[in-house]
Amino acid sequence: MKFDNPEDIVQLTPLWTGERFPNGRPKVSDDVLRRMRKITLEEAWGPLWNRGYTNQFEGDFKIIHPEKTMVGRAVTAVMMPRRPDLHETLLTYGHEQEGRKGFFNQWVIDSLGEDDVVVVDMYDKIYQGTYVGGNLSTAISTRTKRGGAVIWGGIRDNQQVVQIENINVYFRGSDPTAIGDCTMISMNAPTRIGRAVCLPGDIVLGTPSGVIFIPPHLAELTVVQAEKSQVRDVFGFVRLKEGVYTTAQIDSSWTVALWSDFLNWFNQSDDAAQYRHLTWDRELEEARKIDANGSNDVRL
Repeated sequence: MKFDNPEDIVQLTPLWTGERFPNGRPKVSDDVLRRMRKITLEEAWGPLWNRGYTNQFEGDFKIIHPEKTMVGRAVTAVMMPRRPDLHETLLTYGHEQEGRKGFFNQWVIDSLGEDDVVVVDMYDKIYQGTYVGGNLSTAISTRTKRGGAVIWGGIRDNQQVVQIENINVYFRGSDPTAIGDCTMISMNAPTRIGRAVCLPGDIVLGTPSGVIFIPPHLAELTVVQAEKSQVRDVFGFVRLKEGVYTTAQIDSSWTVALWSDFLNWFNQSDDAAQYRHLTWDRELEEARKIDANGSNDVRL
């Protein structure tokens, strides 16, 4: 077996057709990451849920900076309890065959780049399960610039970690012990975080509510749908305050007449300026069909 094996990563992510890192990890564009930082977890959740990705969210964390949003590309690792023969085999292999230094968690953090997020299944181990402390969190900060970590396990040195402003850390608990009595069995392979599944290159969106893992091939679609929902809400709030429409009209599928009103506002209002990269041809076509069929479904 190999850690961080490009052939395995490419095989695991066949739906991604864009740029990749040298190790095969999908590289969702910086522009999509920038736009992702402006959406809510619920806005990201909807497009995934509706496409069958129902195991992408986990919310049972403590958070170093609960008021901050975290966005980045996943670098994954899976840990398990130490079995001496397996432990020595894998540690020796990493040192001698792959030239890695230190303990398993250091291998992962040494591989990070800008906008990466460490995603680690530490099997909910907290005592001797402290994947990062002050030193490694500082290394994450230096390497990722805006990233962080999602750890299904523990951390230490909380008073030091909370002083690091440019990253965030989601974790299960704290303990003063150092990491020990555990072995890494995979790096950049499928990883389970509570009830969620994360693959290398997934976009990690961390919010006060928890963390959602967005498959790279759905990242741009998720952002676009979230942005469309946002700007439609802005328009809806304006028209509701003006008394032009009822809540039933705004929350139901829009008619062609309502879409025409929205598009006039969309093309002229300063409030819509940041969204004008969006197009609405598909929505207009659906509205024409709805008008013809008389449907009045509630917008989700």
